[in-house]
Amino acid sequence: MDSEGYKKEINVKRHTMAHVLAGAIKELFGNVKFGIGPAIDTGFYYDFDMEHNLTPEDFEKIENKMQEIVNQNLDMVKEVVSKEKALELFKDEPYKLELINEMPEGEEISVYHLGNVFDDLCRGPHVENTKFLRNVAFKLDRVNGAYWRGSEKNKMMQRVYVYCFESKDELKEQLRLVQEAMERDHRKLGKELGIFMFSDLVGKGLPMWLPNGFVLRRTLSDYIMNKEIALGYKHVRTPSIASVDLYKTSGHWDHYKDDMFPVMERDEEAYVLRPMNCPHHMMMYKNDLHSYKDLPLRIAEIADDFRFEASGSLCGIERARSFTQNDSHIFCRPSQIESEIENVINLILDVYKDFGFKKYKFRLSLRDKKNVEKYFGHDELWEKSESALRKILQDKGVEFYEAEGEAAFYGPKIDVNVMSAIGHEVTLSTVQLDYQLPERFELEYVAENNEKERPVVIHRAILGSLDRFTAFLIEETKGVLPLWLAPKQIKIVPVSENFMDYANKVNDKLVANGFRSEIDGRNESLSYRIREATKQKVPYIVIIGEREMQNNVVSVRARGGKDTTEYSLDDFVNKLLQEVKNKARE
Repeated sequence: MDSEGYKKEINVKRHTMAHVLAGAIKELFGNVKFGIGPAIDTGFYYDFDMEHNLTPEDFEKIENKMQEIVNQNLDMVKEVVSKEKALELFKDEPYKLELINEMPEGEEISVYHLGNVFDDLCRGPHVENTKFLRNVAFKLDRVNGAYWRGSEKNKMMQRVYVYCFESKDELKEQLRLVQEAMERDHRKLGKELGIFMFSDLVGKGLPMWLPNGFVLRRTLSDYIMNKEIALGYKHVRTPSIASVDLYKTSGHWDHYKDDMFPVMERDEEAYVLRPMNCPHHMMMYKNDLHSYKDLPLRIAEIADDFRFEASGSLCGIERARSFTQNDSHIFCRPSQIESEIENVINLILDVYKDFGFKKYKFRLSLRDKKNVEKYFGHDELWEKSESALRKILQDKGVEFYEAEGEAAFYGPKIDVNVMSAIGHEVTLSTVQLDYQLPERFELEYVAENNEKERPVVIHRAILGSLDRFTAFLIEETKGVLPLWLAPKQIKIVPVSENFMDYANKVNDKLVANGFRSEIDGRNESLSYRIREATKQKVPYIVIIGEREMQNNVVSVRARGGKDTTEYSLDDFVNKLLQEVKNKARE
């Protein structure tokens, strides 16, 4: 069976098992109102409105009841009913009634009967009898709160997630991947490594970067800014707040106002925390009169942005309400589009090489032609923009796929999705071609014929959000960051206080060469201090004792190793300098 056939077959079984779960919950807990229960990539979930708060202690009981229902060889019988009968059948089920009342006239309404255990409003399809589920391997995963139909205006329900696969081996592999993901979770590692923290008193989704995290962010910022400076970018700084009128001019107000923080009004002026930086950069361009000789003009910024993400979607620094973007806007002539975007793609590939990213896909994100009212501009400009990006990708020779409906409201874009160590696709970089904002802001340059013409804007982010990029790095490396990125690069551990003078000499030499080195001279055992440095995932531990001091050398234990290697101090410094220069990875 091919992958599509497998997916179709397992999803039918998963969807049927969702009804089995609902039947088990009904039998075990009585007074329950039922939402929906779709199949998902790893199994299925079902939403329940019930008095009993489900906990992991309930899982085994629910799983046993589900298996008991499966073993009864119950028929799954479809019944097509009128709207009136459906309303009568589900008169005590408010969520089902809502769905029924929203159905268009003439649409088939089907009810599935799981023996005498459970009746549900459902389109299907399902297996004909639960005997076909006997070999299915399933396990309850977790219970989350979920607003009915995803709206915070609706009641919070209990969403029960269940893993479900064709075989026990597939389920076992899924549980292994879950355990691996837990070990790599940037929220867990970020806390252990002292990178960032959150406080509800400060506000949900507002990360605070601790000393180690600040060093990591600064290193990333310096790295990408140096790359940009070498390519002719001009860095700027703009405020994190702006007039509402700015976003009305850009068009973001109509598309993003629900995701912005509330408007602050003072003295008949209305301001909002910015969710993006492009309107500010448009005004910077407009501040001067530009000649065609000035273009391309590449403006870049490490900019703080704010978006009011729903509480349920917050995920550490991967998805937060305050984040920092590695943002840039390239103002150019139409004839320069191809070369500028090619340069951006080259920069992306160069950066990915430095970080060792090898699994990634280019996606050409297009507008939804069936829903064009969501987008600014007319068909001709959109077709021109989309064709230009497609040709650039083809000429560049990179593999890409097209995704309709994924464009920004003002133009198509190229997204780069990187595959993580646990198999998730994460969008890190993006390049957007924009004819619309120059029109809305009436941007101009003086052409060769002294006539004023419109520039084109290329929006691009290489690291994207520094926050999301950091989360990805932590999970990709399990916190084992390469030397050039590690917040603490060298930990010096003198055997006793008798060797502190030499330890200070070694530390001074390392610091003078730009390394993040520190001494652990605490009154603790040597093994304890080495163990603590190992937990902090420090790349190199330098042990200083009598022999090292007498011979003017250092004994070095590399991260992950148990043996030590002896170097002269100069040789060790040169080794580290070369490792940083090469962006070496373990």
